[in-house]
Amino acid sequence: ISIQEKMKLNGEIEIHVLEEKIRFLKLKIAEKQRQIHVTQKLLPAKRALDADLAVLQIQFSQCTDRIKDLEKQFINPEGENRIRFIPGKDMTPEQMIKKLDTLELQLAKKEEKLLEKEFIYEQVSRLTDRLCSKTQAYKQDTLLLAKKMNGYRKKIKDATKQMMALVAELSMKQALAIELQKEVREKEDFIFSCNSRIEKGLPLNKDIEREWLKVLRDEEMYALAITERSREFLVADNRQLPNGVYTTAEPRPNAYIPEAEATLPLPKPYGALAPFKPSEPGANMRHIRKPVIKPIEI
Repeated sequence: ISIQEKMKLNGEIEIHVLEEKIRFLKLKIAEKQRQIHVTQKLLPAKRALDADLAVLQIQFSQCTDRIKDLEKQFINPEGENRIRFIPGKDMTPEQMIKKLDTLELQLAKKEEKLLEKEFIYEQVSRLTDRLCSKTQAYKQDTLLLAKKMNGYRKKIKDATKQMMALVAELSMKQALAIELQKEVREKEDFIFSCNSRIEKGLPLNKDIEREWLKVLRDEEMYALAITERSREFLVADNRQLPNGVYTTAEPRPNAYIPEAEATLPLPKPYGALAPFKPSEPGANMRHIRKPVIKPIEI
């Protein structure tokens, strides 16, 4: 059974291959038929083209024959229209000599005019050179003049600035003088009023009294400041250590006077067992409660 199935499978494969070949051959046949159909359609055009080709070949042969005939006519020296004569008459030697003389005379005149023009050109070029040199000199003069003008303008600007500054300063001085004159008049009026009140036996103005009290207060404050400064100097002298360094620490005793009657009242150093000075309580003491003293029961 397996052999039959295998043979059947091989046969199916061969049949499939043959079918593919048949399909490919059918496609080739269709392509050939299409080409035949196209060539059949182009056949009338080929006949017309062959007829045109024959006509063109005939025309080409006629053209070549015509070219050969024209070449023969061109090469033939005895043909008509081969020579072209120039119109006019030949001059005689006398006429040629006369013509030559006239041309030489015209040439001499032209040369004379050319020399005159060259002379004029030289004169004009000389004058132009002089003018150029003068213009160059004038350029230097104009440059110097422009520099001088710029210097004068600068000086004028500086002078105007100085004048404006002086005018401004003068106006300020005038304003100050007016203010001072006004103040002087006020002071004179004030002094006159004070003198009149003194002559009449009246007291002075409250403003004067206030000013006088202010002066007394200033003098008192000045005296207090002097005393405070002298006290600071004394304290600084007391706080100066023997090595010349100033300190702000409070002085602590390093010796004591014995209270015994048999000894002399002389200071005696504490030594290693100096008394302890407790520090002041800090701000954290507010967090510590005071101890409650309990009564003692007997």
